[in-house]
Amino acid sequence: MKFDLNNILRTNIKNLVPYSSARDEFQGEASVFLDANENSFGSPLDTPYNRYPDPLQYVVKKRLSEIKGVPPQNIFLGNGSDEAIDILFRAFCRPGIDNVITLPPTYGMYEVSANINDVAVKKVPLTVNYQLNLEGIAEAIDPNTKIIFICSPNNPTANSLYREDIETVLANFQGLVVIDEAYINYSKQKTFIQELTEYSNLVILQTLSKAWGLAGLRIGMAFASEEIIGVFNKVKPPYNINQASQELALDALNNVEKVNEWIRETIQQRETLSAQLMLMPFVEKIYPSDANFILVKTTNARAIYEFLVQHGIIVRDRSKVILCEGCLRITIGTPEENTILSETLKKFQD
Repeated sequence: MKFDLNNILRTNIKNLVPYSSARDEFQGEASVFLDANENSFGSPLDTPYNRYPDPLQYVVKKRLSEIKGVPPQNIFLGNGSDEAIDILFRAFCRPGIDNVITLPPTYGMYEVSANINDVAVKKVPLTVNYQLNLEGIAEAIDPNTKIIFICSPNNPTANSLYREDIETVLANFQGLVVIDEAYINYSKQKTFIQELTEYSNLVILQTLSKAWGLAGLRIGMAFASEEIIGVFNKVKPPYNINQASQELALDALNNVEKVNEWIRETIQQRETLSAQLMLMPFVEKIYPSDANFILVKTTNARAIYEFLVQHGIIVRDRSKVILCEGCLRITIGTPEENTILSETLKKFQD
């Protein structure tokens, strides 16, 4: 059975007439803008921001297209990946009727967004090796299951999920399969972007918040078929990415070499820090990582977390998360930050 977007799109979204902004209503070049009730005199800043930004962020998408190897019309930019996640719920899931599948332990915003939109969540935990439970996923799917969220590399476990297992889900599910690749830049696995032409139900999420170092700008990306991207653009607010963020993102996207340098150093520091932590008596295991963080199993996660807080070091206590009992999630810092962490932990008495 071939995937058909119209079978899962909400009727009100099919019939939705999107807001038409002033900048959508003309083609070509113009020099006098008297259409959007902006302040024509400028801004009380060195850089003028009195004009509304490009609603579809074309210049940024064109640069992303060159980097990612995918046409601009297959790219959506959102106010963080969280906006893309929320749009997926609002466009495809009927409140109180439909459901989605998540695979805990995983990124918490899938469930939060589901709860906000009154959409049921079916949880199929990963295996003890943090891989997909394909049988459990197949059993959880029902006629009202619209989306399966797969995070790879996974947060908080840091590992990549087996590619062939993800492909099995893509080939056998008639709803959307969303692969969250927020940490893909640190992974040995390649992105699923090149599979967009093969799977019409595939949506890939990425971000400029991690490897690109732009968390403060809040720019998330979704890659999908032109048809699905059209739905995103129909539902999103007209000017969801501000002008300053677009300009700064474009500057950053022209500095790929610096980002690649940071990625290499992060991976090197990941190995160094892991080796140092494994020497500590309260560390039981460090799980394999394809991300810019590590999941560390300890003898007393809460006590270690509180000890570090007292010394001004903040990590993430994940010990109450399913399959992460006793675990801390530690982001890879600079060499100096990692040294401070290691030296401080040497003073911890279990």
